[in-house]
Amino acid sequence: MRLGLSSPLEHKSPWEWAEKMHRMGCTSVNFPVDYTCDRALLEQYTEAAKEYGLMIAEVGAWCNPISPDDKVREAAFTRCVEQLKLADKIGARCCVNVSGSRGERWDGPYKENLTKDTWELVVKSIRDIIDAADPKNTYYTIEPMPWMYPMGPDEYLKLIHDVDRERFAVHMDVFNWITTPERYFYHEEFMEECFRKLGPYIRSCHLKDVALGQEFTLQFRETACGRGGLNLEKYAGLARKADPDMPLIIEHLDGDEAYLESLSYVKLRFGRAGIEI
Repeated sequence: MRLGLSSPLEHKSPWEWAEKMHRMGCTSVNFPVDYTCDRALLEQYTEAAKEYGLMIAEVGAWCNPISPDDKVREAAFTRCVEQLKLADKIGARCCVNVSGSRGERWDGPYKENLTKDTWELVVKSIRDIIDAADPKNTYYTIEPMPWMYPMGPDEYLKLIHDVDRERFAVHMDVFNWITTPERYFYHEEFMEECFRKLGPYIRSCHLKDVALGQEFTLQFRETACGRGGLNLEKYAGLARKADPDMPLIIEHLDGDEAYLESLSYVKLRFGRAGIEI
């Protein structure tokens, strides 16, 4: 299992970035620049990661390829294709995005996200992106979200079936799927279900935590590792079983200090549990 951060942290050069990640005990990284970056700089980041033994876990697309706005949708398609090509060129484990939304906010909750027509749009957009990029060394993946397709492991399996492309795989963020009391209180069983059904397809995983609020109505809040109620050791064990080299990427923290604090906490907690990272 390879621990990493979604943030590149503050750095002045590719070599400083890679050395800092290595020194902190990270063995996987998210690629810190995109396809618009200068070619020479892209190559330096790739070389630096290789020199320090850092697996490039993810290249992020993070845009809305099913937007109802034509210009936004077309720009998103171009970005997804180019980011997937970049991931393929540098040998990243995956290029990751969300399936998309049918509203103004690219990752937002809308009623229109959950319709038959939207499912068909999602399937077509994923096919078109993969076909246009034609990757040979990496995979296009969708991160689970609480209010857009796919909404659970069975739906993700159906998406894999419907897309029907060899280079379509899974990005696992089980925390974004904690959307019901059952999934929260029985999260260990839900984690087992996710990895049992999707394990062979998973290319990278996010790592964080979820807290259940006490206020009405039902509220779930994403938190830093250890500030919620989920069994992170269980999650890490399932990820490692699925793939001994599985990346676990800590994400969505505010600033370098928070990332360093979370990284130290996770390393200590997993170390106490005998989990190798």
